[in-house]
Amino acid sequence: MKAPRATYRLQLGEDLTLHAAAGLVPYLAELGVSHLYLSPCTRARAGSGHGYDVVDHRTIDPALGGEEGYAALLRAVRERGMSLLLDWVPNHMGLSPENRWWMSVLEHGPASPYAPFFDVDWDPPGRPHLRGRVLLPVLGDHYRAVLERGELKLSLEAGEGALCVRYHEHRFPLDPATYPAVLAASGEPELVRLAAGFAALPDRSPGRGAERARRASGLRERLSRLLRESPGALRALEGVLEGPARDPAELHRLLEEQAFRLAFWRVADDEVNYRRFFAINDLVGLRAEDGRVFEATHRLALDLLRRGAADGLRIDHPDGLRDPAGYLRRLREAAGGPFYLVVEKILVGDEELPEEWPVEGTTGYEFVNRVGGLFVDPEGERFLDRAYRRFTGEGRSFEEVAREGKRLVMDGELAGALDALARRMLELARRRYDFTLNALRRSLAGVIEHLGVYRTYATPAGVPEPDRERLAEAIERASAESRDDPALFEFLRRVLLLEAEDPEERRVAAELLMDLQQYTGAVMAKGVEDTALYRYNRLAGLNEVGGEPDRFGVSPEELHRWALRRRERHPHGMLAASTHDTKRAEDVRARLIALSSLAEEWEERVERWHRINTPHRVELEDGREAPSREDEYLLYQTLLGAWPFWEESGFPGRIKDYTRKAVREAKVNSSWMAPDGAYERALEGFVEAILAPDGGFLEDFLPFQRRVARLGALVSLSQTLIRLTFPGVPDVYRGAELWDLSLVDPDNRRPVDYDLRRRFLAELERTVPSGAPSLLDDGVWQNGLPKLHLLRRALRLRAESPGLFARGEYVPLESGGPRAGRIFAFARRLGEELAVTVVPRPAADAVAPSGPLGFRPGAWEGTWVSVPFRESGYRDLLSGRPCGRGPRLAAEELFGRFPTALLAPSRP
Repeated sequence: MKAPRATYRLQLGEDLTLHAAAGLVPYLAELGVSHLYLSPCTRARAGSGHGYDVVDHRTIDPALGGEEGYAALLRAVRERGMSLLLDWVPNHMGLSPENRWWMSVLEHGPASPYAPFFDVDWDPPGRPHLRGRVLLPVLGDHYRAVLERGELKLSLEAGEGALCVRYHEHRFPLDPATYPAVLAASGEPELVRLAAGFAALPDRSPGRGAERARRASGLRERLSRLLRESPGALRALEGVLEGPARDPAELHRLLEEQAFRLAFWRVADDEVNYRRFFAINDLVGLRAEDGRVFEATHRLALDLLRRGAADGLRIDHPDGLRDPAGYLRRLREAAGGPFYLVVEKILVGDEELPEEWPVEGTTGYEFVNRVGGLFVDPEGERFLDRAYRRFTGEGRSFEEVAREGKRLVMDGELAGALDALARRMLELARRRYDFTLNALRRSLAGVIEHLGVYRTYATPAGVPEPDRERLAEAIERASAESRDDPALFEFLRRVLLLEAEDPEERRVAAELLMDLQQYTGAVMAKGVEDTALYRYNRLAGLNEVGGEPDRFGVSPEELHRWALRRRERHPHGMLAASTHDTKRAEDVRARLIALSSLAEEWEERVERWHRINTPHRVELEDGREAPSREDEYLLYQTLLGAWPFWEESGFPGRIKDYTRKAVREAKVNSSWMAPDGAYERALEGFVEAILAPDGGFLEDFLPFQRRVARLGALVSLSQTLIRLTFPGVPDVYRGAELWDLSLVDPDNRRPVDYDLRRRFLAELERTVPSGAPSLLDDGVWQNGLPKLHLLRRALRLRAESPGLFARGEYVPLESGGPRAGRIFAFARRLGEELAVTVVPRPAADAVAPSGPLGFRPGAWEGTWVSVPFRESGYRDLLSGRPCGRGPRLAAEELFGRFPTALLAPSRP
């Protein structure tokens, strides 16, 4: 297996098809990446903006260019010695008429040959009305109201010989065994005879599914032919559809016989009986653990790997899979040869990938959080704590806020799945205990609330030791806080740690535990990522996927230790800075992390801005003020982080869109389930008012913002160089080779101006063959040229010395002098090859307030880095200058012509 040197993430879509991506290959090759890392390119729902709502895993999406487009892209990358890395989605599919497998399930229910493909509970506990049926929460109002208004329409698809019900853009195929009521009502003899055939179809039990599907297909062919050849039969059937079939009572009777039940969208969280991707109703979970499902959904991926038409896969959301380790082993075996494999696994804190997973590593969120933490100024914590408490009144820890978020989603968006788990546990408990459903549900929710990771990875064979410890701790903490019977927690321990001695009890417990593990990841994602991270805003730059916002910083020693461990365990895992799922782009995050170095001034500024903007606040009818202090606090940070270098007409609209999403995610003053129009309008008005050019706010805000931007740019350059030389495979997110000031999705899917990037890269080739000082001039650095220059030079070094970065040692380097703690340095060494990375951890008092981007004169005086290698001298590849011999190099010299240093030996 040959790991990528560096990847470049492309977001395919209407504005970037596969053919268009092929046109970018010369530019990306010149930049220095080895692999294009594509967003999902299998067929997704029409108009999909991201590709994760797959409707056919076996087909390259025609909307992206289909097989022809893929072939063109493959030719282009091969011509440049590059390859492709694919984003594969094994956990779920999009629900739409384009998904033929799902349409078969709606038509035939449990008898469909594709019923085993989807994670549907055909006999949900406590919901007898859904036995043998799947709930479809798609209606905009209560079912009876929609029915009586005539919004549900029986429809004929004459060419297919099929009947369906339509609701706006939705289409639901009817069970062919229920056609007779409609066909017989026509009075047409041929249709009546066909009705008898449909009536004789086997029922929807799984045992005769193949026979049912075969006979139904033949009958529909006959119906289609009859309607094509007999205008009278067609008119008679259309007459039924225009007349009797419009009667709500008749239509209701017909719908009650279907394998689906239409329902108001609001009931989904309590009633839905299929596993969703988190809480998204139109993404249904797949049973990838089933060999037939695996084969059908991976045929294309495996073919591309075997043919060398792709070099590797990125597996989306492995935590949704029933048995991730088993899935990954099967994938490795099925490929028949080595390939690059990474997983989108979110690791929390010091959590590590399970050792038995046969992967190169993760997609890199743990790197995002650790490297971001390196640049948090620990001296700013007390000021930020005080500022946050005073401004918002929030005195809780992030852990408390996160637990609150998890409780909220378990009571709301994910309540139905929790209820189903509790009911099944109650059935198991009744063998020994007299628990109530409510008490068992509360206790189970308490354990999930205290589980500090996304999920555990037990199998029927047992619970891995790290997971035993996590589960035992969660049970103990939940028990300590509960007033319920302690026997409840003894029972939960027995189930969740698979401690039962009876083989049947252990088998049932293992099934429950594996279902629970798929659930806890969704609770973490919705309760923490999509709730708590919008409720706790002490320093928003730390509010990232997998992050710990109350962990204020990472020391150089911690990062060095982690780098050494990573090189041993996962030397080819990805190193991310931005992804399509990060809460902020890397350069927004860098600015907000830099705010920790200006914390005392921030405390004064934010109070002053509040006073200036008080006239724009609104008191709502219920007595609330809009915006709330929490939302206002986040807004000011967002403006500091995302403020463009140059005037951008769409910026106020982007901020309004972001604040609306943020308050809905926080679920305090508005929500997706119940949007508060009055609050959101007041918030939008507040944004408009404070951003008005003639307002007093901007006069005070902009000078401070410019200082934050300069400091943030230096932090970004340091983070970028670490990413490009650290153990692992660096990824460049679409467009982020220049400054990326995007906010959360969908803001980070705006079109990228690649013509500008091509022009800038060509300009660097022409004017900056070795040195870079002019890139730092005021009016130039704001374009992102220093970042592009750094990327270009470091990626080319990786291309020139691939073994050095793939297999080379990681050597932490010491520093000394007055600002020794403000330097992070390491070397990569392999035989005679050597590269040294030296970056500042910038403090506000060291940064030049104006002029070229860099540091004040004398800021680094007396500070040095030790480079204890026997070299005759070093050359800085970023500034283009020689740097002396060592063993100590002066930081003032290293950072004098470019803010970071990438050193290579000066050799003839």
